[in-house]
Amino acid sequence: MNQKIKLIIGMIIGFILSIGLDQWTKLLAVKHLMNRAPFVIWDGVFELLYSENRGAAFGMLQGKQVFFLLVALAVLSGAAFAVSRMPADKKYLPLHLIAMFLSAGAVGNMIDRFTRGYVVDFLYFKLINFPIFNIADCYVTVSMSLFMLLFLIYYKEEDLSCLSFPKKEGKD
Repeated sequence: MNQKIKLIIGMIIGFILSIGLDQWTKLLAVKHLMNRAPFVIWDGVFELLYSENRGAAFGMLQGKQVFFLLVALAVLSGAAFAVSRMPADKKYLPLHLIAMFLSAGAVGNMIDRFTRGYVVDFLYFKLINFPIFNIADCYVTVSMSLFMLLFLIYYKEEDLSCLSFPKKEGKD
């Protein structure tokens, strides 16, 4: 089996497991945190607090399910395009993993939006009163942060030329 096929199979397995972890933690939050006092992990700093988010980050765009579906589809399409174009060598493994986790985060929250009508959030940094979030949010945030860091520090423009569309001859 060639390297690209192995990589894609591994990514599909990782994608499914990542979504499974996200959904499992949300089910635990519903079962053990809903209608209960917060579960304090570190007093005044971090706690598990059940919340229903009907929008996006910071509760924005509440009730815009079609918009969120389109964004998730765009993320999945972009990730699939990137994975199909990137070589299957070690240098690009971080980008493959970023695409996988970013997609898993988008799908994890989309599952909630369409099965519940809201996203279950439960991770709360009380110390800084940060908005409550979930595992899928972590996938998206960490993936995009790593992508920006790698783009600025590790990859050169020519390394990412595999992601660009080929130029048509005779055009600059």
